[in-house]
Amino acid sequence: MNKEVRLTTRTPCRAELEEISTTGDIAMLEDCDLSELDLSKIDMSGWHFLRCRLARASFHSARLDETRFTGCRASGSSYIGSSLLEATIEGGDFSNTNFRSATLTDTKIINCKMTGSDFTEAHTIGLSIEGVLLVLAVLPRLSFRKMTLKRVDFTEADLRACDFRDTVFEDCSLRDAHLPECRFEGADLRNADIGGIKLTDARLFRGALISKRQAADLLGQLGLKVL
Repeated sequence: MNKEVRLTTRTPCRAELEEISTTGDIAMLEDCDLSELDLSKIDMSGWHFLRCRLARASFHSARLDETRFTGCRASGSSYIGSSLLEATIEGGDFSNTNFRSATLTDTKIINCKMTGSDFTEAHTIGLSIEGVLLVLAVLPRLSFRKMTLKRVDFTEADLRACDFRDTVFEDCSLRDAHLPECRFEGADLRNADIGGIKLTDARLFRGALISKRQAADLLGQLGLKVL
């Protein structure tokens, strides 16, 4: 039976973590420093990183299925081509992280900072996000269809060709986001900040539900007042 290996306030090297992976044991890393460490292609499925420092660490093509990242400082870390099936990222700072071509199927991202992160060509079926700061993030062609997005900030994010059909926005922001080719049919935008959207771009929201206040803001660009 696989056992749990606990590492606390350590600065482990790649070889030590590879050895744990090879035995099939599950690692619990607490307050460890893995900054700038190359962890590419290691199977860390089911591991738990608690309050670890992961800045600029490389997880390229690593297996991180059912892995948990809790309260980690991971700015600039990279997960290109990695598998995070049913993984959980909760709390912490993942700004400027790279998730290009990563598998995020049934992944949960909760209450964390992901400013400037890149999700280009990521596989996101069943992705769940709540309370996430995605300012200036790059998320082209992702599908959020029929999702309920709560406290997600897409300010100035690159959302080109994203699918928001039948999506419900609760306390979210799309202010100044890049939205060409997006689809919003059936979306409920009444609790979203859509500031910065020009009337000439309003056709993007055809079929979406907006509030009277939002409609007034758009028409105000023509000098019209909605009473």
